[in-house]
Amino acid sequence: MINMNSRAWYAGAVAASALLLASCTSDGSDGKAAHPASSPPSVSESQAAAEAQEKKLTDQAQAALAAVQSGKLLEAGAERVTDGIHAEPTLRQGKTYKLNLVCMGSGSAHVTFTPADAGPKIEVPCDHSVVQQQITAHKLPLRMDVEGTKGSTGVIAWEIDRV
Repeated sequence: MINMNSRAWYAGAVAASALLLASCTSDGSDGKAAHPASSPPSVSESQAAAEAQEKKLTDQAQAALAAVQSGKLLEAGAERVTDGIHAEPTLRQGKTYKLNLVCMGSGSAHVTFTPADAGPKIEVPCDHSVVQQQITAHKLPLRMDVEGTKGSTGVIAWEIDRV
């Protein structure tokens, strides 16, 4: 039988109550009040920062393509590497074109054509360098697919010039 008047029992009950209270109310912090500047950014702030970064990368990619453009611009576009590019450009059968691609970000992307004889499979590193390739529209429609490799991020921009 437990002696309710025992000092040891009372001290143990107080300690257990304090531990229980502390574990129920603890938020994992060191007890200091959170400073507003150190709190994590809100979703809208994070989204705005991501959109600003994406716009910056898109502008850089388009500027890089403009610097190497030769011939008359036929079609162009820019997408997130994670979304990829899936395009059926308006080309003329039997004509040759120059494809310019640039990826701003990290990782790389692969370009394939359907039909495959329009051009070779191309790897585009996301290192700000412009990759150029001649393509020929032997059969129409010609489809160009650009897929980022696993873990790749950033923006890929492309343009097709008549030569």
